[in-house]
Amino acid sequence: MATAPAGGAGVDDLSSSSPVAFFSRWNLNISRKYQHLLDKSTPFILNRWIGSLGVAFIYLVRVYFVQGFYIVSYGLGIYILNLLIGFLSPQDDPEIQALVDGPTLPTRGSDEFRPFVRRLPEFKFWYSITKAFCIAFVMTFFSVFDVPVFWPILLFYWMVLFTLTMRRQIMHMIKYKYVPFTFGKQRYGGKRTAPTDDMSLPHH
Repeated sequence: MATAPAGGAGVDDLSSSSPVAFFSRWNLNISRKYQHLLDKSTPFILNRWIGSLGVAFIYLVRVYFVQGFYIVSYGLGIYILNLLIGFLSPQDDPEIQALVDGPTLPTRGSDEFRPFVRRLPEFKFWYSITKAFCIAFVMTFFSVFDVPVFWPILLFYWMVLFTLTMRRQIMHMIKYKYVPFTFGKQRYGGKRTAPTDDMSLPHH
């Protein structure tokens, strides 16, 4: 009767030390360390983007020397354009919000200022772009992705698509009077009144 628990414990020990369990623990440990590094890099905006520019430069040099993988570059450009639109767009579309319960962003001089909240936050925007360049760089080592194509047509089509998309985005900004950047603390007020806290101290 006393050997049953020992046998069960032995089975549990074997199952916990199996290759699958070991790989799961190793993967979880790596994921936590990776997420910790990402969290620590959050306030270093300039350094993060400089690193991303370095990754993009390495990819461009790679494509230039191999003279191929233009379809990969085109797909990368379309993906970055979609990310840019999300980065420049508000979290709540004023066009849809106005139909539901009125505008959410200030449209008149007397409206209260509300900070711009992006649909795609800056950190996710940076992370997605950097990861996309890394994936595209790896893809350049596999000839299956090197589809023969006349690259000037792809470049021209991307430029037209970029122009039309940004034009529509700018018209959207003008129509609903918002700017996708917040500089300091602003107020949308009419006349300014002197604060009572700045009045001279009463004499005792």
